[in-house]
Amino acid sequence: MANFDDTMQFKMDKDDSTNPAREIIWQVCEAMEEKGYDPIYQLVGYIISGDPTYITSHNNARSIIKRIERDELLEEFIGQYIEELGK
Repeated sequence: MANFDDTMQFKMDKDDSTNPAREIIWQVCEAMEEKGYDPIYQLVGYIISGDPTYITSHNNARSIIKRIERDELLEEFIGQYIEELGK
């Protein structure tokens, strides 16, 4: 039986080589803005649903976003948010 008082720890296998998430996010956001989409809403839709049609195909953004897993995107967003909170 599970003890719901304990905190589960989520660990990801980290590859210490360069993380392409930041550059991919930048490229995808630029493509969405060029097409008139709000990157925040589109990325949230993609992360929640896993449906790549939330990402424009303009400038190959849909293919580019698929190079990384959604959990890696989320990790990058949360990491940057927490870093900004600490400033």
